[in-house]
Amino acid sequence: MRTTVKLTAAVAAAAALTLGLSACSAPSDSSSSSTKKGKDADPTAKIVIAASPTPHGDILNFVRDNLAEKNGLKLEVKEYNDYNVPNTATQSGEIDGNFFQHKPYLDDFNKKNKTDIVPVVNVEIEPLGLYSKKVTKLSELGEGSTIAVPNDATNEGRALKLLADNKVIELKDGKGADATLKDIKDDKGIKFTEIEAAQIPPRLGDVDAAIINGNFAIGAKLNPAKDSLALEKADGNPYANFLAVKKGNEQDPRIVKLAKLLNSDEVKQFIEKKFSNGAVIPAFGPVKS
Repeated sequence: MRTTVKLTAAVAAAAALTLGLSACSAPSDSSSSSTKKGKDADPTAKIVIAASPTPHGDILNFVRDNLAEKNGLKLEVKEYNDYNVPNTATQSGEIDGNFFQHKPYLDDFNKKNKTDIVPVVNVEIEPLGLYSKKVTKLSELGEGSTIAVPNDATNEGRALKLLADNKVIELKDGKGADATLKDIKDDKGIKFTEIEAAQIPPRLGDVDAAIINGNFAIGAKLNPAKDSLALEKADGNPYANFLAVKKGNEQDPRIVKLAKLLNSDEVKQFIEKKFSNGAVIPAFGPVKS
């Protein structure tokens, strides 16, 4: 029988949310909320974009420090280890946009929160991986093992598909990245612990193995190419991370300019050099609906 344990990391999540909201609402003489947004926005006004620290913040900081000024863009980057604040702050208009998520996650977020955030342009893909401090090969996972998976719907399904693709578990027929724990046909005696994605790396030692998002793996000093027991394939991967804004602001001249810079040759070279271990792969172009 499969055993499911839910760990919400309530204190940590609450602290992250409080800090994030405080940072977003702090008074500033250059607040993006004081300027027009959308196609009528002042193209010389500062633009504020939220991001996960790595790799999203790294990429945006590279653009800010090396490309923005000479292209007439004033860019401020706000970093959060949280998957909710960047979207809620974008929806409220406290910031101009964000860069941290893929489309399945955004679609699920919009549906659950009745928000209308939209993707602008793809930038990169971070393959999801299975990591462990206790075992060195997949065959060691089985009866009595515990695996941590992200507790948000899209990344949990993605995690279960990765496990199924590598024969760790078996999913019901027709189930893939949309799977939930209820869709596991044969768990091989493995127990699953659902944890907020950002909280999984520090808890890796508490379980036998864990599925970790690429950005959080990098932040935890894990090398996906060397340290993972299993890693998503990049080819045909639908989980490209993109620049996103509140619907109606796609043609804001500052957003248009930032999107172009994020898909530039300079950014491609930066990603390939900084993340030469394959943890982050350029994935430029429009977002498929």
